[in-house]
Amino acid sequence: MGRVPRPPAEPPTGARLSIGALSRATGIPVETLRTWESRYGFPVPERKPSGHRVYPLAIVPRLVRIAQALSQGHRAREVLTASESDLQDLLATADGTVPPRAPTTDLMRGTDTEELLGLVSSLDADRLAHLLLAEWARLGPLPFLEQRIGPLVREVGEAWAAKRLQIRHEHFLSERLGDLLRTLRLPFEERARGPLVVLATLPGEGHGLGLQMAALLLATSGCRVLNLGTAVPIRELLALSADLPTRALAISVSEATAGAGTSTALRRLRGELPRRVALLVGGAGAPSPPPAGVQYVAELRVLQSWAERAADVGRAR
Repeated sequence: MGRVPRPPAEPPTGARLSIGALSRATGIPVETLRTWESRYGFPVPERKPSGHRVYPLAIVPRLVRIAQALSQGHRAREVLTASESDLQDLLATADGTVPPRAPTTDLMRGTDTEELLGLVSSLDADRLAHLLLAEWARLGPLPFLEQRIGPLVREVGEAWAAKRLQIRHEHFLSERLGDLLRTLRLPFEERARGPLVVLATLPGEGHGLGLQMAALLLATSGCRVLNLGTAVPIRELLALSADLPTRALAISVSEATAGAGTSTALRRLRGELPRRVALLVGGAGAPSPPPAGVQYVAELRVLQSWAERAADVGRAR
């Protein structure tokens, strides 16, 4: 197996964890992390001006997989120096999409939305990341999104509307979840060989967490994803969908932009998109029923079913 001295560099703005927070998030003792750094060159910390170690959030999924491989009897040298693809192969399941389970007490007991909401209220980024990573490993992709991320986002939105939380809390959660969902998606995205799905919101729509949730679920189902983010001009969506081998264009709509304008934009997209490109729409503000030729995604499990069918068709060709 090829040696992997360190994961790809993360942009400087990414979330960072102390070595203690990294230990809590992965279930790996602090001294073990230091020993691995000395012996195998991973994980490599950055150093704050104070000299303290900090680690990018992006390395947590790899460390969780390493802990799982060790719990299955693989040797530390074999696992720590494995390439990412070799490590994934060691942990491969029947469908290759179930994330590994890390050996931590939080994985056994689980958590709930009220506890997570309290961490948002206190702006406790380290503990929030730790509990969400534990829930990801315990529940798997779809239940994690349906039972933890979706309810937490709704609760924070309702608490802000009722003035129990401030706008800083909503922004805090959006940034933390954006970092986390992207990090969780990357290993699956790198291995995906299925159909290409482009994700975006329409002009005027600034809410992007729905896109992040959909992108993660699509990637774990084997689809290649291209997330363009929020407020993308319709002409750009049409041009990109025509230029790339796009299987579907997925649009997320929040309650903030629900209305006739959304339906008009969807009708234009459907009328001008290549016929081979499916047009999917979901989110709290998505029109139901949708315009003719547009597929309404009522919930995440519907999107997962669509992605699995599309991936199966792609493999059969």
